[in-house]
Amino acid sequence: MMPASLSRFIRLLEEDLGIRLLNRSTRNVSLTREGAEFLSEAKSVIADFDTLRLRFRKNITLQKKTLRIGAIDSAARGLLPKLLNLFVSAFPDADIHISEDKSHSLIPRLTSGWLDLVFVRPPEQTDVTLTTRFIANETCVLAVPADHRLVDYEQVSIEDFYDEPVIVPERRTCPHSHDLTMNLFRAAGRYPVIAQYAEEKQTILSFVAAGTGR
Repeated sequence: MMPASLSRFIRLLEEDLGIRLLNRSTRNVSLTREGAEFLSEAKSVIADFDTLRLRFRKNITLQKKTLRIGAIDSAARGLLPKLLNLFVSAFPDADIHISEDKSHSLIPRLTSGWLDLVFVRPPEQTDVTLTTRFIANETCVLAVPADHRLVDYEQVSIEDFYDEPVIVPERRTCPHSHDLTMNLFRAAGRYPVIAQYAEEKQTILSFVAAGTGR
């Protein structure tokens, strides 16, 4: 807890109790007589609660362990099913919860403790409190309408379609995908003709099928 938050909670507690728990000065903070007495009683209450909690936990013969996983959409579809099959075979009693979201939304939930593990694209800056492991590269593909001239191409370059309208995600919501697209054009010395911004892959494919962009 941040010091400012701790001070605010202590003041709220003092207001609720109607007593002063701390002596405060510019150089020192110390317990008042009432504060010392309250602290002693509070420690006793917490110790009693911990004892009660342990007693009830020991009475539970089977307790499932919950694993909370966050994943971007491509990982949730392509990577997680096989990994979870391996995990469940080793830990059959595990209770697994999966949350799908964007990388920029999953990482804060991991750092705050709401998730135990996330599968994301590399962030611009990695929190020093997190441990990261590289797993795999994703292939960049171009989606075009079924009757497009590039359908029969085995490979395409930016030069093959640089002057055609494209659909890209906004950087605010999908920084990795947005930068990937822009950097591909920039490396070829081009700038994309952006016809539409969209986030979800299925939405983008629907726009492509309608002829809005590539």
